[in-house]
Amino acid sequence: EVQLVESGGGLVQAGGSLRLSCAVSGLPSDNYAIGWFRQAPGKEREGVSCISSNDAATYYTNSVKGRFTISRDNDKSTVYLQMDSLRPEDTAVYYCSADWEGYGSACTGTQYHYGMDHWGKGTLVTVSS
Repeated sequence: EVQLVESGGGLVQAGGSLRLSCAVSGLPSDNYAIGWFRQAPGKEREGVSCISSNDAATYYTNSVKGRFTISRDNDKSTVYLQMDSLRPEDTAVYYCSADWEGYGSACTGTQYHYGMDHWGKGTLVTVSS
């Protein structure tokens, strides 16, 4: 059974930091891009960041570039999203997503195809002004 379990969300003041974690288990192969997408109240989902299955590529949506950093453990069991200089507009539920790259890249430097295969239940990030 594939499981993606997010943690690390919470309430933080603008300018603060949080680190989200995604514990990944049960994937049938290593050929999955792992990333984060978010959904704010009343807004559409947005791909935030991802790392490709071979670690060769990372993606960041424009609004988080220079503030967020994605990384993962060497055994690929946990993916992190370090979020610095948080803004109220970063408030959202953040979901971890695993997307198969067998037919093509789900994560490149310029695009992120998320939410196609597996995702977690999400963790809420609230940034107060």
